[in-house]
Parts: sequence; structure tokens; C-alpha cells
Amino acid sequence: MTARLLILNGPNLNKLGIREPEIYGYTTLEAIEDSCVEFARDLGIELAFEQSNHEGNLVDRIQAACNDVDAIIINPAGCSFHSVAILDALKVFPGPIIELHISNIHARDDVHRHSILSPVAMAVICGLGAYGYIVAMQAAARKMEAIPNSLPEAMRKGPL
Repeated sequence: MTARLLILNGPNLNKLGIREPEIYGYTTLEAIEDSCVEFARDLGIELAFEQSNHEGNLVDRIQAACNDVDAIIINPAGCSFHSVAILDALKVFPGPIIELHISNIHARDDVHRHSILSPVAMAVICGLGAYGYIVAMQAAARKMEAIPNSLPEAMRKGPL
């Protein structure tokens, strides 16, 4: 069976490329999605890539993910710092969860420094810019045991 991955993006990420480029860069969410779709093909995994500006829609999608994906990568954006509803939805998800941030939230102002969602994630990736999505996908694929043998051993296994 093909591994299934959801990349879920929170509020305002649809404005990447024009919103605070000094923090988030100039790469658009569409360009990130294109790159992720290409990498998913290389990995041989099924990818759903979604974005919503509405907390309830994010909760609904996480709940649905319990039945249709094996792992979640979530960039919760502004919901990271206050959404107990998203936290509770993620607690129900049975597979691996990777929290992703484009910026290094630990080096940001007090409002953007502490994600309440991190405790339910198996990993948190932050500060790598748009490339963090690719790193997160590789980590999720490894956790789902979906790294293809065609990739170099260093990518498949890492240090032993």
C-alpha cells in the first residue's frame, strides 16, 4: 500500500512571497507545493497539500486525516500559539506528526516563540525556510518506512 502524507498549512501562508519576506522569504506557497509534489513522486508517496485560513477547517481536516493519511506535516502558522482546538485534534491522530515552521520561531518575538502544538509532534522543524518542507517530507517518509531503495543509503538510513 502506498504511504499517504498530508501537508497542512495554516492561516496567512497563502500570502507567502509577499507577506513579511524578510522573515518568510519570497517563495510562494504554490512553489512550495510544486516542490513537495515533485518530491512525493520521487518518494512514491501519495500527497495531499492543503491550506486554510480558518481554524475550524484545519480541525476538520485533521480529524478526517485519521481515516485517510498515515502522517501529517503541519505548518500551523499563527494557530501555533493559541489553538487548543488544533492541539486536541492532533492528539487524536494515530500517526506521526511533524510540526513545521519556515522561520526559527525560537528566535522570534515573545508572541511567536512558543508553540503549544509541539508536545504532540514527533519532531519540530523550524528555521530552514521553504526547504524545511522537503526535510519534513523525508523525515515523515522514513517514519512511514516509505523511503525508496532508489535513494542513496545516507538518505534512506542516516547514521546507524
